Amino acid sequence: MSRRATTAQAGLAIFIGYATAAWAQSSAVPDVPEPLKAASGEQLVLVAHASGSQIYQCARGADGQSQWTLKAPDAELRDDKGRVIGHHSAGPAWKYSDGSELTGKAAARVDSPDPASIPWLRVVAVSHAGNGLLARVTTIQRLHTHGGQPPPAAQCDAAKPSADVKVPYTADYYFYAPAS
Repeated sequence: MSRRATTAQAGLAIFIGYATAAWAQSSAVPDVPEPLKAASGEQLVLVAHASGSQIYQCARGADGQSQWTLKAPDAELRDDKGRVIGHHSAGPAWKYSDGSELTGKAAARVDSPDPASIPWLRVVAVSHAGNGLLARVTTIQRLHTHGGQPPPAAQCDAAKPSADVKVPYTADYYFYAPAS
């Protein structure tokens, strides 16, 4: 690939990143409980709707009882027009369509207003890859969850190996980066 093509692609990636950031800034920052708020000085750079599964395994817990343990999420990320823009997977990790990626660690959780749904989270970034939009992200919020809770504990018998269980869920992810 020529240097001119590489420079043009880099310029396009930067433009797409700024355009996405401009769209995210025009989106309203969600009203969330205090533990889930992004740090002051961070700005919203991306909003993505996730649709997929929370994958659980049946295993013996520290107390010796059988319990469902989260193995990984597996979800497509979509923009406000329904276009696939990324993927969410184990880590937790997010990969954006520009090739940038990040891995995070849960920092706070609040029960979902819907008791049948997984909790809302604030996640802090712990590592990044690539040079796109997610390279600057420091905080992620998982909000507006629907579904995703593990099956009832009575359906888990760690003495009998079973396949992973995929539980459908949806959520909105809000990505924040330091204000430029």
